[in-house]
Amino acid sequence: MTFYDDRETLPADARERALLARLPGQIAHARASAPAFSRLLEDVDPDTIISREALATLPVTRKSELLEQQKAARPFGGFAAVGWGAACRRVFASPGPLYEPEGARPDYYRLARALHAAGFRAGDLVHNTFSYHFTPAGSMMETAAHALGCTVFPAGVGQTEQQLAAIVDLQPNAYVGTPSFLRILLEKADEAGLRPSFTKAFVSGEAFPPSVRDAFAARGIQAYQAYATADIGLIAYETPAREGLVVDEDILLEIVRPGTGDPVPEGEVGEVVVTTFNPDYPLIRFGTGDLSAVLPGASPCGRTNLRIKGWMGRADQTTKVKGMFVHPGQIADVVRRHAEIRRARLVVDNPDLNDRMTLMCEVAGGGSEALAAAVASSIRELTKLRGEVAFLPSGALANDGKVIDDVRVYN
Repeated sequence: MTFYDDRETLPADARERALLARLPGQIAHARASAPAFSRLLEDVDPDTIISREALATLPVTRKSELLEQQKAARPFGGFAAVGWGAACRRVFASPGPLYEPEGARPDYYRLARALHAAGFRAGDLVHNTFSYHFTPAGSMMETAAHALGCTVFPAGVGQTEQQLAAIVDLQPNAYVGTPSFLRILLEKADEAGLRPSFTKAFVSGEAFPPSVRDAFAARGIQAYQAYATADIGLIAYETPAREGLVVDEDILLEIVRPGTGDPVPEGEVGEVVVTTFNPDYPLIRFGTGDLSAVLPGASPCGRTNLRIKGWMGRADQTTKVKGMFVHPGQIADVVRRHAEIRRARLVVDNPDLNDRMTLMCEVAGGGSEALAAAVASSIRELTKLRGEVAFLPSGALANDGKVIDDVRVYN
């Protein structure tokens, strides 16, 4: 087996030391070059942020906050260290709209590592069906393929018949895009009596269950997935081991309790928070809004970096009860007030079409009436709504990252 570079097989402690050694410099750069971080990190001494514990004391910037800041200060809300010119090759728009810069460095989004793990090599012809307008997905994949020495056909989305004609004429051996569009291309090819030339595929942007992966394999196409965002670039990627996703070598990844910046114990589901070492867009503790969990142990493929289980849902579980928004952060604040609570989840239902909130609390020893009254008082104070309290034994709540579970049914 070949690896993209030697870093993929570093001893875990050596990698951690190397990443943490880079951290103070990146924080200092963000403070000096990105006005938003000049404000957010004004009282932070970069030289003191040399551990994960110290990093966890810094504020989390979530995508919703990024959007608000961009509306107040165009184009990037003060989070970018580049402006128009040679240092900013392209600018993209994601839904919101949220604008992201693309710098001039090769493989800006660092996806070449993931393509390499998926078997892409120099000399491949890559049929890239990700969008080439507004969103960066097409460019993310193209720049990665170029870094590996591949040739790219910029197919983009839609125009299925024209795409099939190009596939027949050019015989690309590699596909990049969503798994659903690959399935559409294969079905249309079957209808037309054609046999696509793909032997490998790299998919993202959608769920990629084993059943779909196996269906592609049955047609001679080995497909791998990655988890990437327009803001961060590559976060984690699948390898031939097919056991979780291996974290990229150029980010620091944390899993935090939704609505907070507090890291969760290993294996517990929480929000993915990423610190990037990108000098152009130096996002520090960026909350992706996605749920995942750390997968213990090392990958059988030989790569030694941290692994995550993949995308497990969205962390933003804000809901509206009786006309009032209730946020995961408010529930976290309730829990912090009461040391007896190990974990908690707010369940919102509506018996007889009347909204009801019940805070399900894991408490050793079964709790007490006095604690229930105190917790109910905290709920009332922090949410401005009445809530009931129920006690559960430790470990009773599912490990799925839910802080607010809205189970209301409207008939």
